[in-house]
Amino acid sequence: MVRTLPRSGGRKGRAIRKREAGSGSLPQLAVRSEPDALLAVLTNRIYHFKRIGLEAGPLSQWLFSALAEAELPVICVETRHMRAVLKAQINKTDRNDARGIAQMMRVGLYRPVHVKTLRSQKLRMLLTHRKLLQSKAIAVDNDLRGTLRNFGLKVGMVGTAKFEARIRELVENLPDLAVLVEPLLVVRRVLREQIGILHRRLLAIVRDDEVCRRLMTVPGVGPVVALTYRTTVDVPARFRKSKSVGAVFGLTCSRDQSGERDRPGAISRCGDEMMRAMLYEAAQSMLGRSSRWSWLKAWATQIAKRRGMKRAIVALARRLAVIMHRIWVDGTEFRWTREAAAA
Repeated sequence: MVRTLPRSGGRKGRAIRKREAGSGSLPQLAVRSEPDALLAVLTNRIYHFKRIGLEAGPLSQWLFSALAEAELPVICVETRHMRAVLKAQINKTDRNDARGIAQMMRVGLYRPVHVKTLRSQKLRMLLTHRKLLQSKAIAVDNDLRGTLRNFGLKVGMVGTAKFEARIRELVENLPDLAVLVEPLLVVRRVLREQIGILHRRLLAIVRDDEVCRRLMTVPGVGPVVALTYRTTVDVPARFRKSKSVGAVFGLTCSRDQSGERDRPGAISRCGDEMMRAMLYEAAQSMLGRSSRWSWLKAWATQIAKRRGMKRAIVALARRLAVIMHRIWVDGTEFRWTREAAAA
């Protein structure tokens, strides 16, 4: 068994290795949570590993890639499932956790997690950075609106392009406020410029990606949604059925069943939050802004009439995830009529 210890002040990480049955016990070692330190121990030829369990966490992608590249049988294990198993221990220590994880790997009591490819990790960084800058720019706008309202200065309905001019107009005769507002306007301008740079980079990537272009044939799916789906799914072959995608994204109903009790609940909301939000926005766009009629929009409209608009949007988001996966796997485009879809 190997326990990895982090640098001082770092996050705790563990990599547990399991030898084949009957080969005897392994010595316990403490090493740093770094690929080189782990590989120095795990590649020792005196050992033969059947499975190496790695708990999902901030360092898991980095460590997993290095161990997999060294052709070690590494498996990234789902954190919530592992925590549920290990919390039965009375004393929580690194050594007990290591033994518990080793036992989980030995008996197969674990749930593997897909580790994204390097390209998908980089594209995901582009998406998260773009989203971060957008949230900060919106926060600056809201702060300016709120603070100026305290002095009776109302910004009102104004577009993004004219927002700065409107702020300057309001504080034109108030030099003390203008001095306080100016730094935020500068920050806002820089944020908007950098958002534009990242967005143009995103559009260039989508333009050159054949999969994203086919995904964008689905009504309501734009470049951001298509690229988010591309990076989240990463490897479509990891889903045996397209219907499984909705559950992985947390868009299927949870269930509480015991004996005679069987209560369906709200959607599970597990999985990737960004992808779930993007699918929800795509569904809203199809139902609200898309002018072209399709069999999919007609299906969602019928649900809205029976169950309400919110449930219809969730159901449509789930079905979009399934359809986009099938488009990706089949190499086809969205079919606007039921006859074409059935064919």
